[in-house]
Amino acid sequence: MDIMEIGAKIGVYYVPFLFALCFHEFAHGWVAKMRGDNTAQMMGRLTMNPGAHIDILGTVVLPLMAIVFNSPIFFGWAKPVPVNARNLKSPRKDMFWVALAGPLSNLLLAIVAAFVIGFIARFFAITEVVKSLVQILNVFIMTNLFLAVFNLIPLNPLDGGKVIARFLPAHINYKLEQNEQVTSLILMVLVLTGALTVLSVPVMWGRDFLMNAALGGLL
Repeated sequence: MDIMEIGAKIGVYYVPFLFALCFHEFAHGWVAKMRGDNTAQMMGRLTMNPGAHIDILGTVVLPLMAIVFNSPIFFGWAKPVPVNARNLKSPRKDMFWVALAGPLSNLLLAIVAAFVIGFIARFFAITEVVKSLVQILNVFIMTNLFLAVFNLIPLNPLDGGKVIARFLPAHINYKLEQNEQVTSLILMVLVLTGALTVLSVPVMWGRDFLMNAALGGLL
């Protein structure tokens, strides 16, 4: 893969991925602030600036290595936004919404991108520039749907683990949080072995649903 090809793939895959990660973390911090905790804002994390959210390994090294070496596994993460549950108005209920805000933000981005494609299909001639833009938007949809579905896996430290905590007894949640390192290792094994390719099923279904809704009778 030459430099030009790597640059093109960074533009198509990495830039949308980075934006989606930043928006995801911003959403956590924004909802936490709305619920009474401004820790993220005080620590400079209530921003879309990638520099505030970058985890060197998860946001830079692994995704870019996947692009450079043409790996079938394109995966990464950002630094989690800090939330102090003691500042929340109703910690158990509010943490549910703070956690859910991340996946919902990615779903929102996917919906917006799908309807932008629908707008382009209706009002713009098909040129090479338009085709490239639609390709980027399609990758953006897939990226955001994957992040939404992946983060809803009901295991700590993912958002899904905090979402189901709303419905579990406190002592069970405590045990799950104490074993977070174990579940993190399990998740990493699933990623490296390619087991999470099963998530492509709901992601593809979601993409097709959004595109049908956005394009309407054009399909």
